[in-house]
Amino acid sequence: MRILKLPPYGPPEQTSSAHLTNDLNKALVQAGFVVENYIPTPTRGVSDAVRRQYKKIKYEEFEGGKVIIHRFSLLREGKNPILRALRYFLCHVIHYHKGIRAKKIDLVYGGSTPPTQGVLCTLVAKKLSKKQGKKVPFIYNLQDVFPDSLETAGLSKKNSLFYKIGTKIADYTYRNADAIIVISNDIKDNIMAKGVPEEKIHVIYNWINTDKVRPVKPADNRLYEELGLSRDTFKVVYAGNLGLAQGIDTLLDTAKALQDNKNIEFIIFGKGVQEDNLKKRAMDEKLTNVRFFPLLPAERVPEVYSLADACVVCCKAGTGGAGVPSKTWTIMACGRPLLVSFDIGSELCRTIEAANAGLCSPAGDSQALMQNVLQMYGQPEQRLLMGSNARDYAVQFAGKEKATAKYVAVLSASVQQKENVLQSI
Repeated sequence: MRILKLPPYGPPEQTSSAHLTNDLNKALVQAGFVVENYIPTPTRGVSDAVRRQYKKIKYEEFEGGKVIIHRFSLLREGKNPILRALRYFLCHVIHYHKGIRAKKIDLVYGGSTPPTQGVLCTLVAKKLSKKQGKKVPFIYNLQDVFPDSLETAGLSKKNSLFYKIGTKIADYTYRNADAIIVISNDIKDNIMAKGVPEEKIHVIYNWINTDKVRPVKPADNRLYEELGLSRDTFKVVYAGNLGLAQGIDTLLDTAKALQDNKNIEFIIFGKGVQEDNLKKRAMDEKLTNVRFFPLLPAERVPEVYSLADACVVCCKAGTGGAGVPSKTWTIMACGRPLLVSFDIGSELCRTIEAANAGLCSPAGDSQALMQNVLQMYGQPEQRLLMGSNARDYAVQFAGKEKATAKYVAVLSASVQQKENVLQSI
């Protein structure tokens, strides 16, 4: 069976979902699939030299020739939202023309970044079905609910034209997808309330390779010397996107309130549209207990989180309905307790409380987050217990084998179901 993917990003780009893609590809190959990708020139987290190198690499094979990458040239992604939207549009145009020319495709698989990706994949699947004379199903992997995310990030209102257009895009995707994989029960409930039939939805949590992602002892962690960090201070670490929905200002508010405590420092690894604003604020307010660093390659993530005495997962108020961010499992696999600044009652908070793996505070409430930081700082035995619980929970519930097997089952069933339908006609 042959799967077609049309992702806007791919290796060697540094994205939070790169390990999910790699693990899933390996599981699909083991199950007998061939995965064919059309990917633009890498842009995120890569240097100009790397981009020049990959402009010359038009074709690659991995996993014994079972994972194929066709590359095409596309302009570099910038921070300007209009230019980013233009890049996505150009990418869609090229993807469509290349996708409908792909040969012997049994299934189209697409994600929710950007939100229009589902429309692209639907159109490609419909065209391939006509050309090949058989139904080519489309499987949609929904990681973030659109346009709800626009409202919660403060980018749009429900009665705006932009929001209404976004709703039409989402409805079209849900209606035409043959199966929808979501990463949480919260997302399942959300789209069911919008009319998506339950039998179309499959809940599969994101996962982590707990064999590779493990705690790193302070003595073995090279980042202390490389970044000039002390091993003696209490470190609160955030790593990930510095965007509008993450609510990093709440973390800076907490750091400001704790500035007089010289034993507590805040370490932020990140990149995103709010990066410059956050750095400027920290400088203007002389937040000497906050240090910013760029995102590091995926293989160094265990070192990043192992720096922490506690790791932060945060969002703006109202954005917690997207479920459990994938970084949660990475932090837990590293055996670190979590400081969760999230919507109370969200699936993330329920998960952390059930695992006794950290402390939760309401999204946007810097005072409550500060109290949780102080509690973790002042109770080292509780902190160590929560870190141990986090590791145990990740191993038991977020291992990659079970999750990737579920993906393979959903994709295989979708292809088999369509074959059975055709045979019965």
